[in-house]
Amino acid sequence: MSDAISAYELTKTYGNGVRALSGLSFSVTQGTIFALIGPNGAGKSTAVKILTTLARPDSGTAIVAGYDVRRQPEQVRRRIGAVAQQNISDPYATGRENLRFHGHIHGLRRKRLQQRIDMLIERFELTSAADRMVYEYSGGMRRRLDIAMGFIHEPTVLFLDEPTTGLDPSIRARMWREITQMCSESRVTVLLTSHYLEEVERVADRLAIIHRGRIAAEGTPGSLKSRLGGGDVVVVELDHPVTEGNIAALLRRVAAIQEVQPDGSSIRLRAADGGTVIPGILDSLREQGLGVLSVTMSTPTLDDVYLLSDASGAAIQSGGPGLSLLHDPVSAAYSHR
Repeated sequence: MSDAISAYELTKTYGNGVRALSGLSFSVTQGTIFALIGPNGAGKSTAVKILTTLARPDSGTAIVAGYDVRRQPEQVRRRIGAVAQQNISDPYATGRENLRFHGHIHGLRRKRLQQRIDMLIERFELTSAADRMVYEYSGGMRRRLDIAMGFIHEPTVLFLDEPTTGLDPSIRARMWREITQMCSESRVTVLLTSHYLEEVERVADRLAIIHRGRIAAEGTPGSLKSRLGGGDVVVVELDHPVTEGNIAALLRRVAAIQEVQPDGSSIRLRAADGGTVIPGILDSLREQGLGVLSVTMSTPTLDDVYLLSDASGAAIQSGGPGLSLLHDPVSAAYSHR
C-alpha cells in the first residue's frame, strides 16, 4: 500500500529561536490510524501545522495525499480534514448549520451535502441537538460536532489534534468507535496526536514518539511494548518522597529487577517476575525505614514504554520486527496526563 503521508527531514525554528522540528521523518500507510505522541513542546503541533499547510517548514519535504505541502498547498487542502485542539464550530449557529457551512466550503451541494449531514448527525449521536445553537452543547457534543465537520467532505487524510482532551471515558470510547468504523469503511488515513496513551494503544495501527523535534521511536503498540522484554511492572507508593539516586542504587541490588524509576513518593520498577521480587523490595525499603503504603503489579503498557525505557539513562536499543528506535532519551521528558 502507498503512503498517504510522507515527511522527510522537516525542520522548523520560530522567530524566538525555539527549534520545534529537527529533521522529523516518518510515513503513514494509506488507510491506517497513525499516532504522533510525546511530551508537550516536542513538536507534535508544529508537525501537524506543516502537514495541513498552516505553517511552512524551514527545510525538508512533506507529501500529503500525493501532493507537496509547500508547492501544492491548495491540492492538499482539498483532500484533508482537520480537527484542532480548540473547538472550531460557530457557537451562534446550530449543529446542522455548522455542518452545512463546512460542506459548502469544500464544494458540497444539495442532495449530496444533505446526505452527508444526515449521516454524520446520526453517526455522532447529535440527532436531538442538531437544530439547537452550539453554545447550548456540552463539551462532548461540541467535540463530536467538530469531528463530524472534519468528515463532511469525505477527506482522504484526517488530522485529529488532541480530539478527546477533557472528555470522560465513555464519550471518548463512543467517539472512537464511530471514527474507526468510518475510517475502515472509507479508507480514510488518520494522523492523531493524543496524551491518552491507553487510547492510542487501542486505536492506532502504528505510532511514533516525537522528542525534541525528531522521531525517537516508531512501531506498532505491541512492538514498542515488546522492547521492554516482557515481565511485570511494579509500582510502590511510599509514605514520603525519596531521593532518586539512593533509592535506585538500593533497589537495583534486589535480584531480577531490570529497571528502577523513582518519582517523588512513587517508585516504578520492571522485573521478569514481579511476584518473586516484591518481598525483596519490601524488605529493602523497610531496612531503610521507609513506609510502604501500597504495591501494585501489572503487565507493561505504553505508559511504561515512556516511563521505564530510559530509567537507567540509556535509550532503548534498536531491533525487533516492525520497530525502529533512535538513541534519544524520551521518558525523562514526557509528562503523561
